[in-house]
Amino acid sequence: MKFEIKQNILIEHLNYVIKGISSKNIIPVLNCIKFELTNDGLYLISTDNDIAIKTFIKKEDIENIDKCGDILVSGRFIFDIVRKLPNTIISIEEVIDNKIVINTDNSSFTLNCNNPSDFPIIDLEDSKTPISISKKILSNIIKQVSFATSSQESRPVLTGINFKINENLLECTATDSYRLAKKVIELEDNVGEEVNIIIPTKNLIELSKLYQLDDENIEMHIFNNKVIFKFNNIIFMSKLINGNFPDTSKLIPEEFETIVEATINDYYNAIDRASLLTSEEEKNIINLKLDKEKMTISSNIPEIGNVEENLIVKNKKGEKINISFSSKFMMDAIKSFESEDIEILFNGDIKPIIIKNPNSDDLIQLIVPIRTY
Repeated sequence: MKFEIKQNILIEHLNYVIKGISSKNIIPVLNCIKFELTNDGLYLISTDNDIAIKTFIKKEDIENIDKCGDILVSGRFIFDIVRKLPNTIISIEEVIDNKIVINTDNSSFTLNCNNPSDFPIIDLEDSKTPISISKKILSNIIKQVSFATSSQESRPVLTGINFKINENLLECTATDSYRLAKKVIELEDNVGEEVNIIIPTKNLIELSKLYQLDDENIEMHIFNNKVIFKFNNIIFMSKLINGNFPDTSKLIPEEFETIVEATINDYYNAIDRASLLTSEEEKNIINLKLDKEKMTISSNIPEIGNVEENLIVKNKKGEKINISFSSKFMMDAIKSFESEDIEILFNGDIKPIIIKNPNSDDLIQLIVPIRTY
């Protein structure tokens, strides 16, 4: 292999594939990036066996292709070298003894390589029925739902986001069993078969770092044990989580005893201040009391002190509530909304709290209250 390429073009694509390797891997080839140079252009591939990223630099963006071939080189070293080189033309050449030489006018590096045949075979072919979804919508899903997933590996299905598709309706749900976030959107086209998969949240977050929020769509290709996302010249593969996601359809009631509407900023800031004396060890517990249109948010830590915040809200239904919950969970839920106001819905003092946009049901947040007696 021998070719020449501008530094800024190569580092742009190395920035993508470097996210596909893990420094924790004890298998050397999984810490590597595979270069595949053809007459059509250069493919870069990385994987940690959980995700895989493949990107393509077309021949028009390569200065010169002298000899095609493939190499397998340490991802971290090649990334750091190219990143610190000036924006000039870089020459990369494979030499004897399984090494590559990286040259510019003033710099020269030699790196040992692994055998490309040791790199895992990754099937990144298309499915017969890809699903098209807007980049902006996918980013919103990840932002508005991912925080509710569990970090506990003891229940793997709760560490991912459940994607369910029926015809043109996509429902994305995350829960750690103490809170729940659900986002519903309409797709542009009907999907032939029903879809019910769990995608690891950490992989979706990595995916969201790879694309710009333009008006283009992403293609989703769903298989039994993996999902592939295709956009621009990038392919991103994630393994799926095996197991059945909990049936959450009955957790959100259709009727509520008490409904209030509050301004997001006022409500959020009151909770933020009321939580200043709480601690994560004690679940950041605060108390909410509602008496008609007066809402009092407070916390009382005997060894430290107490806080009390008063708000005037719009009471749409019901009168009195006295309920406790995690301020962190509530603040996470509030931050996911893009509206100026939110509705807070209650069914007594011990049933879950529901938060939603007063004008839309496309995003629903649920928080389980905490008994303090």
